[in-house]
Amino acid sequence: MSGNMSDDLKSGALFYHRNPRPGKLEIQPTKPLGNQRDLALAYSPGVAAACEAIAADPDEAATLTARQNLVAVVSNGTAVLGLGNIGPLAAKPVMEGKAVLFKKFAGIDVFDVELAENDVDKLVDVVAALEPTFGGINLEDIKAPECFEVEERCRARMNIPVFHDDQHGTAIIVAAAVLNGLELAGKPLSEVKIVTSGAGAAALACLNQLVSLGARRENIFVTDIEGVVYEGRTSLMDRWKAVYAQPTQARTLAEVIPGADVFLGLSAGGVLKPELLEQMAAKPMILALANPYPEIMPNLAEEKRPDAMICTGRSDFPNQVNNVLCFPYIFRGALDVGATTINEAMKAAAVKAIAGLARETPSDVVARAYGGEARPFGPHSLIPSPFDPRLILRIAPAVAKAAMESGVARRPVEDLDAYAESLDRFVHRSGFIMKPVFTKAKQDPRRVIYAEGEDERVLRAVQAIVEEGLAKPILVGRPNVIETRLKRFGLSMRIGREFDLINPEDDPRYRAYVSTYLDIAGRKGVTPDAARTLVRTNTTVIGALAVRRGEADALICGLEGRFDSRVKHIRDIIGLAPGARDFAALSLIVTSKGAYFIADTHVRPDPSAEEIADVAIACGETARRFGLTPKIALVSHSDFGSSDTPSARKMRHAFTLIRERAPDLEADGEMGADTALSQMIRDRVLPGSRLKGEANVLIMPNLDAANIAFQFSKVLADALPVGPLLLGPAKPAHILTPSVTARGIVNITAAAVVEAQGETVAGAVSETAAETGTPLTSE
Repeated sequence: MSGNMSDDLKSGALFYHRNPRPGKLEIQPTKPLGNQRDLALAYSPGVAAACEAIAADPDEAATLTARQNLVAVVSNGTAVLGLGNIGPLAAKPVMEGKAVLFKKFAGIDVFDVELAENDVDKLVDVVAALEPTFGGINLEDIKAPECFEVEERCRARMNIPVFHDDQHGTAIIVAAAVLNGLELAGKPLSEVKIVTSGAGAAALACLNQLVSLGARRENIFVTDIEGVVYEGRTSLMDRWKAVYAQPTQARTLAEVIPGADVFLGLSAGGVLKPELLEQMAAKPMILALANPYPEIMPNLAEEKRPDAMICTGRSDFPNQVNNVLCFPYIFRGALDVGATTINEAMKAAAVKAIAGLARETPSDVVARAYGGEARPFGPHSLIPSPFDPRLILRIAPAVAKAAMESGVARRPVEDLDAYAESLDRFVHRSGFIMKPVFTKAKQDPRRVIYAEGEDERVLRAVQAIVEEGLAKPILVGRPNVIETRLKRFGLSMRIGREFDLINPEDDPRYRAYVSTYLDIAGRKGVTPDAARTLVRTNTTVIGALAVRRGEADALICGLEGRFDSRVKHIRDIIGLAPGARDFAALSLIVTSKGAYFIADTHVRPDPSAEEIADVAIACGETARRFGLTPKIALVSHSDFGSSDTPSARKMRHAFTLIRERAPDLEADGEMGADTALSQMIRDRVLPGSRLKGEANVLIMPNLDAANIAFQFSKVLADALPVGPLLLGPAKPAHILTPSVTARGIVNITAAAVVEAQGETVAGAVSETAAETGTPLTSE
């Protein structure tokens, strides 16, 4: 794996893991410990009550401790990703990463447990001894065939789910893809010929899963590094592989591939030669899952067999087989009903749920992730996207139901529909809200100009942007300064190769820029001398002029200096979008509890009710662009008329205007911040509120309230800030703040690119207001 990693990515990954504190995980208390009584309840003497209750009834551990939402990710580091046997200590970053995915996607807490033990007997003993601590065990990166033995024996000894994701996670997604592909091809699973390249844990688990769904062993041909697995073979054999030994004289992949309906590759890049494709059956399925290089590249496979349906393990091709599609949600369903195991019925339920979701109408989130185009069920959409927020809503209830019906659920849920609805709390709380925006940006990168091109944060961000293919960067800065800093920071990009440059001290476009600026601002108090000085010294002016003249598609500025002065330059040079009364700033804060938009955090000091209504409607549209259904709260110190101050009356009137202008928008107010974020509180105050659930767009009564709330939540919630997003410019222009990080610049760049593509992430502040901005002209 590391051999395919650029030095820049390697350096960035090490920095990411080291800063601001080592690793990717921490432990947080879930109960208050603010006084002596809290301490007495949490520990001695109060904790004895919980201990006694569990001693009397072990099932009480699920209600009195974190056990039932706690999974151990266990590895001995013998088969880590593409790194092989690197040992348990070196495997720890991967296991921490797996823990993060559990938490982000399904709210499951994880301890990663790296064991310095390769002996199967001892490994099983250690894992089995963990049962009192955990509600489930996820075995990870243990080499075959030992992994089969460990899982089999642990499952027999333990009364909690034990799941080797390298086997079953891959198998479940592969099975879903195969079911859907065969449906399109009009072939029954029981009749198809399946040929594999690879006979490790994942490949054999895939075959076992397909057999459990109806595939026949006599139609399955397995090959590995020694060739075909045939009856009588002794080299590199074990009892799990021997199940698929065939009575055949064939000894190579080329000899068994003719007539194959399904090729399953979990081996090495380039194994499936193009000429072999021509010998496969009509409408073949090709699952080339080796990473980073598949057994055959999809473009080459399509060239040879246009009728083929192709899956890979890569995110840059359709039909990605990615374990994150299933393992968090399988565990979610299993834990929620107290399952004692993850059995065949539960795995089959997950397969069918994933296959069924692929056949549903694509969600708006998925459509945005793939360039705004819906991707209906078909050869290029056999399995759902990892972005699909409905995964947890389909898989977890299906697994929970199967656990109950198969008799392994110790705590069955009474109402499956209510359970499914409760899972909505996890949707959009993954912290991956930017992923659809990044994917959309990569589809059609645009030219983004960075006014502070000499800043270290910009340079580091641009290196990542280039590697990700998010944008075509243009930096404003002195070439000698930038070159020196690139060397100092160890960055490999170069002027004219990965990015373009505007040199404020000596650029051939200088006179043209001055002329353009005078045309725009000559009647706004800007003299020719002032114009010449600003175009030479003010990088925001330079960047805005480049956007105005069509030489860049979006502007990023504002790392230092006054926010309002940059707003003025953007208003004067780029102008307002048609229908916008004025600018506003919308800031996104991504916390462990969800994503929240806050407005107006930076522009309007004390907006009127009409302006608040404008901003709220525009913020609703922006939330949709990020894949969220807007739930808008007009926040105040007053709860639905509990106070009659001018501020409360203003927010009340703004709500009336929103109802008139956008009656379908889910919004309400005025209300307190706690009321906005709690359905329970809102039901007590106003049971008939138009807002349901938890608000995700918080419109504040003035700039002070909005900015303080944003800065406060950023620090206290240890959250990821995105923005501010400037609403209302005629072309994308965003003003950053001095506290922004390189990561923040990358995020805002992706949003700006999507906006420039026409998917207006930060749209006009009012589509109904009269146009007051300066119209753009072609220079």
